[in-house]
Amino acid sequence: MESSVLIALSRQGTLKREMDVIANNLANMNTTGFKSQKMLFVEHLVKSRGGDRLLPVKLSFARDVAQITDLSEGQINTTGNTLDVAIRKDGFFVVETPNGQRYTRNGRFETDSQGQLVNQQGFPVLTGAGVPLVFAPEDTDISIARDGTVSSNNGELGQIKLVKFEKAQNLQKEAGGLLNTNDAPVNVDDPVIIQGALEGSNVQPILELSKMIETHRAFQSVRSFIEREDQRQKKMIQQLSPRVGA
Repeated sequence: MESSVLIALSRQGTLKREMDVIANNLANMNTTGFKSQKMLFVEHLVKSRGGDRLLPVKLSFARDVAQITDLSEGQINTTGNTLDVAIRKDGFFVVETPNGQRYTRNGRFETDSQGQLVNQQGFPVLTGAGVPLVFAPEDTDISIARDGTVSSNNGELGQIKLVKFEKAQNLQKEAGGLLNTNDAPVNVDDPVIIQGALEGSNVQPILELSKMIETHRAFQSVRSFIEREDQRQKKMIQQLSPRVGA
């Protein structure tokens, strides 16, 4: 008797989590290098109990098993800032954190008090040699080539490292737009870096708003069904009670 309510509740729970994902996408629509996510659902079948049937009825529950990251490229926006860099096609920048190396598509870089090239959290950006890129006080006319080679009036200073992963979906999001994985990175053979530009998020606001409206309507529909089912069961119990007492 309660199977229909349990199935509805399973659907309502997944819709709530889907709404959280959509809301997070919209909240980060202006975040540099942000990659949108979506839910992955599966149908979970369970045999019903009791009854006189030779073949028990299978109950179908909705279950979310994972979040999938959309790794498609975001729009490249020109900023004109010397240390802003955007990645075209594959690749992630590598930064050194107290917890080890992390990865990001956010190329809004600056220099710290020691002259190191760092991200917005102050973590050093690594070169192909696995060391931070350091500018001297006299370095001027800084340029960053397509392959990530950084030069100044004093010559080449190093090459910004770009890596990729065979299973990029294994990347886990952390605070500050950083990504982490236990998979070994592979150097990008033909990196494409654009100086004076940043990659915007790949969130499509209109699409996400449409999904939010659809999800909200579905949630309300399920809630109405649960309320009606609850009223039906109460009415049935009230009608049966006098008969049982008799």
